[in-house]
Amino acid sequence: MDKIKNPFSPGAGSPPPELAGRDGVLEQARVLLGRVRAKRPEKSLLLTGLRGVGKTVLLNEMERMAQDTGYRSMLVEAHEGKLLAVLLAPHLRRLLFDLHRIAGVGDKVRRSLAVLKSFVGAIKITVGEFDIGLDIEPESGAADSGDLEVDLPSLFMAVGEAAQERGAAVALLIDEIQYFSSSELSALIMAMHKMQQRQLPVVLIGAGLPILPGLAGESKSYAERLFSFPEVGPLTEPDAIKALQDPVKLAGEAFEQAALHEIFRLTRGYPYFLQEWGYQAWNHASVSPITLQVVQEASKLVARRLDENFFRVRFDRLTPREKKFLRAMAELGAGPYRTGDIADKLQVKISTLGPLRAGLIKKGMVYSPSYGDLAFTVPLFDEFMRRAMPRLETC
Repeated sequence: MDKIKNPFSPGAGSPPPELAGRDGVLEQARVLLGRVRAKRPEKSLLLTGLRGVGKTVLLNEMERMAQDTGYRSMLVEAHEGKLLAVLLAPHLRRLLFDLHRIAGVGDKVRRSLAVLKSFVGAIKITVGEFDIGLDIEPESGAADSGDLEVDLPSLFMAVGEAAQERGAAVALLIDEIQYFSSSELSALIMAMHKMQQRQLPVVLIGAGLPILPGLAGESKSYAERLFSFPEVGPLTEPDAIKALQDPVKLAGEAFEQAALHEIFRLTRGYPYFLQEWGYQAWNHASVSPITLQVVQEASKLVARRLDENFFRVRFDRLTPREKKFLRAMAELGAGPYRTGDIADKLQVKISTLGPLRAGLIKKGMVYSPSYGDLAFTVPLFDEFMRRAMPRLETC
């Protein structure tokens, strides 16, 4: 088994060799892109799902689809401590100069650059020194109030009109969208509302944790009419087996059926874990086919790698109290978990857990699938907590 030819690619956003089980959501993206290009209204997409289900992979694939159909694209990743306006401004600058190079009449592109200049000037007031080098005079009174809910829709209108004038379309793709503040998310929703009302050629495809539909609904009541929220979950067993088996066959090797079933049992069909188990099983095997015994032996290495990397990077961001809270959740089984049961396990009053619960939701460690319930955003994290906390307590 040549390790250089190993087809699997565990990593953050690394494209898998076989994108199995995602035809439905990719078809939604294809229809969205096609309809907006044809000046027909369609809901933008906000993908939701746990960590490790391949949302980033899908965003990258959808960006490729957009570019293949003539869209100008912008792909950004939201994160804590980075403002939406600061994230978007450099990408919009590049996009508008790109549109400026397209032959055409009218001055919409030049005006949109002036509006962006005004928008950036308003950012300077609130976030300090920030310059993207636009050698053009700002348009006074356009997107310069300093109120993002006013300015972002105005800026998007200018960008959408510029794209329309040049016969182009724009795809904005945003990963980890749940990290935006409520006012930023509200401004983004309002901006896309304007795009749909005016039938301007701008689409938004975002991705985030399962809390995203609730956040959008709380921000603007009409969000559910503006966006579709396809859920990206674990793969079914047939799709998981296809994701493992097809790349190996293409490389001239094979899995035993028992080995495939065991990997599915261990991973529960989560794509990131499928890639990790496939990668390690290939490297551990000396000959083809890859057997059940090989998978069982490789599983020890996989567990150690996941503990030291995938899980540990999240665990290390937690305070001692947050770790105890999550350990109490794990003690209750696979979840979801009632907040009252967690309080009982910790032997505290439920009223004391509010700030702790809110902090863990903000960090993206847990979410509320229904009122009064909590669940991990990271698959198999309950198993990791049961392994990690005994070692932690003996330190």
